[in-house]
Amino acid sequence: MKLLTLFLLLAVSTSLSAQTYKVLRNFGIKNGDPSHPSAAGIIAQSRGGYLFSTSGEGGSNDLGSAFKITSSGSLEVLHSFNGSDGENSASGLTLASDGQYYGTTRQGGAFGYGSVFKMTQEGVITTLYDFQGGADGAYPTAPPIESEAGQFYGTTEGQGPTYFGSVYKITKYGDFTVLHTFTGGDDGEDPSAPLVQGTDYLFYGTATYRGANGAGTIFRVSASGDFKVLYDFDVRHGEFPTSGLIQASDGNFYGVTFEGGADGVGVVFKMTPGHAVTVLHSFENKNGGGFPSGGLVQATDGNLYGTTDNLLFRITTSGKLTVLHNFVPNTGVSPYDTLTQHTNGILYGTTRYGGTKDDGVFYSLNAGLKPFVTYLSTYGRPGALVQILGQGFSETSQVLFNGTPASFKFVYPTYIRATVPDGATTGPISVTTANGTLTSNKVFIVHSQ
Repeated sequence: MKLLTLFLLLAVSTSLSAQTYKVLRNFGIKNGDPSHPSAAGIIAQSRGGYLFSTSGEGGSNDLGSAFKITSSGSLEVLHSFNGSDGENSASGLTLASDGQYYGTTRQGGAFGYGSVFKMTQEGVITTLYDFQGGADGAYPTAPPIESEAGQFYGTTEGQGPTYFGSVYKITKYGDFTVLHTFTGGDDGEDPSAPLVQGTDYLFYGTATYRGANGAGTIFRVSASGDFKVLYDFDVRHGEFPTSGLIQASDGNFYGVTFEGGADGVGVVFKMTPGHAVTVLHSFENKNGGGFPSGGLVQATDGNLYGTTDNLLFRITTSGKLTVLHNFVPNTGVSPYDTLTQHTNGILYGTTRYGGTKDDGVFYSLNAGLKPFVTYLSTYGRPGALVQILGQGFSETSQVLFNGTPASFKFVYPTYIRATVPDGATTGPISVTTANGTLTSNKVFIVHSQ
């Protein structure tokens, strides 16, 4: 009996410790701090293991800032926007293969409609493009993503009745191409979320409003601008998708809608590669369990993690949902960004409000997931250079591409550069460390010569 009791106590303790929520930083506690981070708020892991993002408010000019924070909560403001280089940078950042961070400002810049910028790890900003409010779009909310070919693709939110949003392509040098300008009709309106590049190399996104049923759309666009609406939300399957899609390891796409579903307060949905949409979970209109505005992330346990207005949850790809944390004012409320999983295994996110100054918080959730490695890019031919992020790397580490040894250059304990070896096949990348072998959270695709 005593042994059984001890076993149960240990099981409960392990379960609790595996889902530990911790406030790492209260925003606004110092002059010039970031404050009120909002959507999209994408958090990027740096080569050095830091977490980089932006806020639309705060900074020394109160026009927004770019910042980095350690996994223990030490924060440094890297850049304060001043209006001429943009303002209200709520996008968050994308770490690119050139080592720079790409993002957008929703307002400011040369014409007042926002900008696309790149930033060094020290915080030096270069404006790549200033939106003009025409066919090119206006008011970008999300950061551009880097494609497998090394170009960047993004969206602008627009703001009716004149601007309905756009999809664009831009190079790291600032060469800009409009791929699609939304009409506010059947193609949708306000594509405010980041795009995702599918395994078919096409780009997938959501438009928050309009479409055939007036409830938003899922669309696809090619690198040359071939645009197609794949699905029109119909309230029953969700309404108003404010965040983007992810393509999970099973090949299906997953996302959330802000409203709609059985109770009208949002759903988690799945879309097959054939574009069939099903509802995995309808949120209930109680206990802050509805209105998810941030997207989903697939963690290394294969499950999806996300937030509603006041809940942090885990959901399986078959639809079983578990609440992991209830947000409360003193430790942060209203999480609008998408969680990110650091290679230390821990999930990180922000809230727009709550905390010491009600300026929001930066938090972590330890769900008991093991460290892993990730990399840029996700495909290549033998001889291609792959950048690997993780921890515990050393000169004596070994890098394997699906079991085939690869040569590499040690740069930091959190960053190495490896060369795709001859004979490598598609599969995971693994790196040996003093603490064991770390395996990638995704499959590296090897192209033949």
